[in-house]
Amino acid sequence: MTLTTTTSLISSAYEEGRGVAAFNAINLETVEAIATGAETANRPVIVQISENAVRYHRGLAPLAQAAIAVASGSTMPIALHLDHATDERLVGIAVDLGFSSVMYDASQLPYDDNLARTAAVARRCHDRGAHVEAELGEVGGKDGVHAPGVRTDPAEAAAFVAGTGVDALAVAVGSSHKMTTRDAALDEALIAELRRAVDVPLVLHGSSGVSDEGLRAAIAAGMTKINVATQLNKAFTGAVRNTLKADPALVDQRRYLSVPAAMRWPPRPRGCSPSSRADRRPRFPSLVEALPRSQNRYRPAT
Repeated sequence: MTLTTTTSLISSAYEEGRGVAAFNAINLETVEAIATGAETANRPVIVQISENAVRYHRGLAPLAQAAIAVASGSTMPIALHLDHATDERLVGIAVDLGFSSVMYDASQLPYDDNLARTAAVARRCHDRGAHVEAELGEVGGKDGVHAPGVRTDPAEAAAFVAGTGVDALAVAVGSSHKMTTRDAALDEALIAELRRAVDVPLVLHGSSGVSDEGLRAAIAAGMTKINVATQLNKAFTGAVRNTLKADPALVDQRRYLSVPAAMRWPPRPRGCSPSSRADRRPRFPSLVEALPRSQNRYRPAT
């Protein structure tokens, strides 16, 4: 199975009334863990790279190309998505690199400005065949403050989707970013109302703070794409901390960052030689971060 598109994963889940998981990756080890988890669960998955992760790496291309390589060698369908991008030029860079979807986040702007900027981005992305997610009714906790009181208005959501042409909509229904406890209370009645009001898949951000039962109920009420980031960071950091505490003399990063051998993502299918897989090696686009702005095929609004 090769790298697939976000549209194909979300569309089928939306039509069948089920959810699709989207996990944020910060480094190569996270990408490999997500791929391993997808293969273990026998489920497709979306790998997300956020604008914050791009800022951390001081560029998108290295981690993106690593994710493409992992996805291209996986036995499960894996899509690549740019998460919470506020920089329109970064959206264009992601599309140039081969991302099949982007989340353009102008939710902090007044409604009319959010609609206008998002519509412009959606038009340019659609011209390139990319799926666009947007957010209406800012999800709380982006600065670490749990503020789940914000709610998305269904009528406003319907008008926003119609006015922007986005393919998916992230809505505020009680979740909050960066929660390390799983006690967020979602408004399931509002989710159902939003599902009836808009004709595109709904996206739940801040899912790390929602219990398993809450997530199942949210999907039953109408959620499709389920974003998870903090819970992965919590598990990753906890495992590293416990390993180093148990063996203070350990210094080899491969010893505490690798997944167990029984679950390790395979570099190639069993029985296949490197030469037989030569035609499956992903062909990466140019490193557009190095291109002058005039050569970037995606033009942000001026």
